[in-house]
Amino acid sequence: MKPKKPFKSFGPMGLFVGIIVAVMLLVGLSKLTEISQSIGQISYKEFLDKVRDDKVKSVEVSGQFVEGKMKDGQNFQTVVAERPSDFDLFEKHEVNYSVSVPSVSTGGWLVFMVIGLLMLLGMLSAWYLSRQMKNGGAGRGGPGGGIFNIGKSRAKMFLPATIKERFSSVAGAHEAKEDLKDIVDFLKDPSKYRRLGAQITKGALLVGEPGTGKTLLARAVAGEANCPFFSVSGSDFIEVFVGVGASRVRDLFEQAKKNAPCIVFIDEIDAIGRQRGVSAGGGNEEREQTLNQLLTEMDGFESSKEPVIVLAATNRADVLDKALLRPGRFDRRIEVPVPDLVSRQEILKVHLKKVKAVADLDVKKIARGTPGFTGADLANLVNQATIIASKKNLTEVGMHEFEEARDQIMLGKESKTMILTDEDKKITAYHEAGHALIRLLMPNETDPLHKVTIIPRGRALGVTHFMPEREKYNRTKEELLANIAAALGGRAAEELVFNELSTGAYSDFKAATDTARAMVCHYGMTDALGKRVYLDTYDTKGGYSQKTFEKIDNEITRILDEQYDKAMQMLKDNRDKLNKLSEELLDKETLYASEIYELLGIEPREDLRLVE
Repeated sequence: MKPKKPFKSFGPMGLFVGIIVAVMLLVGLSKLTEISQSIGQISYKEFLDKVRDDKVKSVEVSGQFVEGKMKDGQNFQTVVAERPSDFDLFEKHEVNYSVSVPSVSTGGWLVFMVIGLLMLLGMLSAWYLSRQMKNGGAGRGGPGGGIFNIGKSRAKMFLPATIKERFSSVAGAHEAKEDLKDIVDFLKDPSKYRRLGAQITKGALLVGEPGTGKTLLARAVAGEANCPFFSVSGSDFIEVFVGVGASRVRDLFEQAKKNAPCIVFIDEIDAIGRQRGVSAGGGNEEREQTLNQLLTEMDGFESSKEPVIVLAATNRADVLDKALLRPGRFDRRIEVPVPDLVSRQEILKVHLKKVKAVADLDVKKIARGTPGFTGADLANLVNQATIIASKKNLTEVGMHEFEEARDQIMLGKESKTMILTDEDKKITAYHEAGHALIRLLMPNETDPLHKVTIIPRGRALGVTHFMPEREKYNRTKEELLANIAAALGGRAAEELVFNELSTGAYSDFKAATDTARAMVCHYGMTDALGKRVYLDTYDTKGGYSQKTFEKIDNEITRILDEQYDKAMQMLKDNRDKLNKLSEELLDKETLYASEIYELLGIEPREDLRLVE
């Protein structure tokens, strides 16, 4: 066996201590040099000659040592014999002299101080290094806890007994859980697959928006399989020292193989898994070395008798290196989508178990009013509603609190300091009434109205809420056109009533323009440009000319103008309803769908109120 080098394990710590010692020595030497340069050493004879020449201003005698200052300001030192006659000479030439008890000079004190500090630092360093070597380099903080462990993995290991999550703990994500059951089954009984020569996926990539529950799903897999779980973030591998990331990857997989069967979970893997060679400069060398080591380790799993499954999570799968996604590595991609209506209900029920809510709380209505919310968003919604109820000193959380919490999350807190003039309030009331009335007059093409309010929140002076009846994954041309008309209804109402234009329609115009552009460029919903996809530019990448680009612009403008005219005509034909709704808004500030249906005498589609 090749003998180990005694100081090999010192690594960066030995370098660190050496730098400290060198700096202290340099500081000490520089101080001594300064002292020696500022204090001149002269012979005793030379000293007496200078006294006789009246060049000495003052002296201090301490035993055989004399320190003094010349009349030109120069300091000096000399060593003398104890001769009382010298003091007569001082008296004769008016030298200011003093006598003190012998002590160590300033330079001597500095030398002793530097030597003492170096000795103390050396003893402390030797003690610390010996202790680290005895413990095999394990720092107080566990793996990666000290400078000795800079190349050690920072992954946290969770034993099966500490993992409480199961698939039943994860609400929604039914398809993702179904895909992950294969991994659980393999970890529980690998021989079932190996007897026929099957090879289970070594890596699975969980892809989804932030907050959709990717980490929770990974922990649930470990809980179901009853195996150790290593959790680490992609950024934990990267360090300023080149080669540290690769070392940490090696250490992580060494630990995993010792504890196999187990699961290694790498969160935000895009931090180390981005495509190689796409960025200029050498700043990515460390990241690329780390990625190369990860690829190598995942290829080397055959040497492990027990399975090690790697799960990774990201919301940027498009930037990952192709080598990472090839078969044999992360060849299984599991989508973790934003929860649909049914999943939102399930998630809300899980979080509502932790709070005191009213018994008749309609979870389905809350779920319908939160399209696009992730699991984390829904948890935040429940928490915000509970905080609001606590501020009101309520004993239970009700629908009013959930309604207010949703408005805060989507729009911001109610603005109590924004004081609108009567004219501004009237314009806002007609603007929001225009949005609402267009939706009410096109019930088959638009989502049901929920409520209308002219209470300022965030940057909005008023808001018209609508609530989807169900999850919609496909929209017709008629629905998109109706949404454009409803978005433009606010500006149409302002122009109809006040015959002037305000800045409050910006967000409406943006939404309408985006929808019209999608119809023309992405969905092929126009006869003028055919059934094809157009990019947003007309260069070589876009594949079409300036003339075609102008056609696209003209078609978008035509759609917007037609729907604006349609909204204007509908409001003219129903001017009495517009006036009535606006006046009621000015009076009550907030109206719910059932109140509006009753006020205008319109047959309601369904009572969609969150608040009674």
